[in-house]
Amino acid sequence: MSIKAVLIDDERHNLNNLQELLNAYCPQITVCDTALSADDGTSIILKQQPDIVFLDIQMPNKTGFDLLRGLSNYDFEVIFVTAFDNYAIQAMRFAAIDYLLKPIDINELQSAVDRAVKKCRLKVQNQQLENLIHLLKSQQNKEDQRIALTTLKETRFIKTNEIIRCESSNNYSTFFLQDGEELLVSKPIYEYEEILKDYGFIRCHQSHLVNKKFVKSWKKEYGDHLLLFNGTEIPVSRNKKDDVKKALDTG
Repeated sequence: MSIKAVLIDDERHNLNNLQELLNAYCPQITVCDTALSADDGTSIILKQQPDIVFLDIQMPNKTGFDLLRGLSNYDFEVIFVTAFDNYAIQAMRFAAIDYLLKPIDINELQSAVDRAVKKCRLKVQNQQLENLIHLLKSQQNKEDQRIALTTLKETRFIKTNEIIRCESSNNYSTFFLQDGEELLVSKPIYEYEEILKDYGFIRCHQSHLVNKKFVKSWKKEYGDHLLLFNGTEIPVSRNKKDDVKKALDTG
């Protein structure tokens, strides 16, 4: 099964470089068209109906995000190709969307393509991309923000205000939800600390990330612990005490 791809970037040499890398290292990909702007990119997406779109973010007049906002269906996978941008990277991590930083690393390119190809073969509406667009359209309403959590069986989209806490074990993280469900995700906790820090989550210990809306009290009778409303006690490490106090005092 050949996978159709389109490449969208406002710099011709970037398009040529990416196409050469795909031809050399990703033989399952067939590049059927390229575009140098968001408007032209929209046209070739509608015309070619690709399986994968390689999309630059920062382009003149309209960004890659603007392009996506203008579409109504997302029956393709997106791999963003971008220079480093804190907000863009955070948004993509929220949605569990693949991205490549310029200059492109060949191993990262192959890994992103392999993941996208597997999803293409399922050929379903891209909910991860829909979640990204939801994030971009509703940046001010944090109560409704969803994060994509990928387990062994599926990718779940969970509202951040329904997550009680996250606990790490080596390179895995377990999310404890308000309804009692637990989700095991194969990513380390520090990645989620960065993503969730602006949504009321506190890193109180090397192994624990807590949503402060679920903190009932601070217990000190046998070391420092946060008591949650569900009765769970979470340790507060010595080097995190001041940061935790400050976070709780700010509401």
